Amino acid sequence: MFFEKITLDGPARCGVITTAHGKIATPVFMPIATTAAIKGGISVEDLSELQPEILLGNTYHLHLRPGEQTVAKGGGLANFMSWKKPMLTDSGGFQVFSLADIRKIREDGVEFQSHLSGEKLFFSPEKSIQIQYELGADIIMAFDECPPSTAPHGEVKKAVLRTSAWAKRSYAEHQKLLHENKKEQSLFGIIQGGTDLKLRAQSLQELSAIPFDGYALGGLAVGEGIAEMYSVVENIAPQMPSEKPRYLMGVGTPENILECVERGIDMFDCVLPTRNGRHGKAFTSFGEVNVRNEQFAEDFSPLDPECDCTTCRTYTRAYLRHLFKAEEILGMRLLTFHNLHFYLELMRKIRESIGSKNFVNFKKEFLEKYLQKMKK
Repeated sequence: MFFEKITLDGPARCGVITTAHGKIATPVFMPIATTAAIKGGISVEDLSELQPEILLGNTYHLHLRPGEQTVAKGGGLANFMSWKKPMLTDSGGFQVFSLADIRKIREDGVEFQSHLSGEKLFFSPEKSIQIQYELGADIIMAFDECPPSTAPHGEVKKAVLRTSAWAKRSYAEHQKLLHENKKEQSLFGIIQGGTDLKLRAQSLQELSAIPFDGYALGGLAVGEGIAEMYSVVENIAPQMPSEKPRYLMGVGTPENILECVERGIDMFDCVLPTRNGRHGKAFTSFGEVNVRNEQFAEDFSPLDPECDCTTCRTYTRAYLRHLFKAEEILGMRLLTFHNLHFYLELMRKIRESIGSKNFVNFKKEFLEKYLQKMKK
């Protein structure tokens, strides 16, 4: 992998990541294809119109089904899902947080109980890397421990130490596999530490000593306050290696993305565009809209008059509301498509504004309209 910074506009960065499956323009938002599919019925044909730079798959879920060996036999994750552009897989570390009720953390890894069958599973750093290697994503993640925002200081400190130890093992296993098979694949390390800036700095120092291809901030958007999240990003992102991509995991709203681009972040992912779309909620240039609301029953205008996606060019708010009230799957698909278009178009405009050294003004104008209408 190769990362080139093209333009700087203050701390905001515009660049290009080159991978085996193509180039990724940054800042970038990665739609989530948890099980090699984007929830809400988004097809590869839809992706051809949406033109995302990269998709994200989930290692834990893909291990459960269909299994990494099946994916490998299908030519790797991108080929398996007929997607010809870059992929990133997480490490399973987030499931250490999200499946807290059915997992047990040990020093050598994490024991899970499958949420599908109840079967016992064990993820070590080595196992996570082996699975991701077989899945064949262009970018994979080191195995980490993601503590909840409510965790006591002592537990967060233990998670930092464990994450550093697991990062070394992840890197060593990946180097071994690359040496044996010569696959083109990059590995990112994940910085932990909760909202404690000293622990974050410690984690950053320990992870930076390992020559990862990129670095991520994990353990945010897990219940902490927005101001706390911004504080961590503002203090830690500038200290992350400037010649490597900087990835903020699991974030977030359009406002979050703009604020964190301004603080030097290059890569984002979040379930919000797809999850909200499935529940009748749309992101628009004038804020969030719930099409289920009665006010749209006879509103025959586009969902977002400033959007040129297929949903907004073709269907009215009244029709979209009808689809959700009638529990038609088409409604979920059309809103998910629109939301992804909105996010991806936002990223294109962000890149353009950084390239023209106008990011601060773009952010101000966007948020004035977006947040003002949301408040109404």
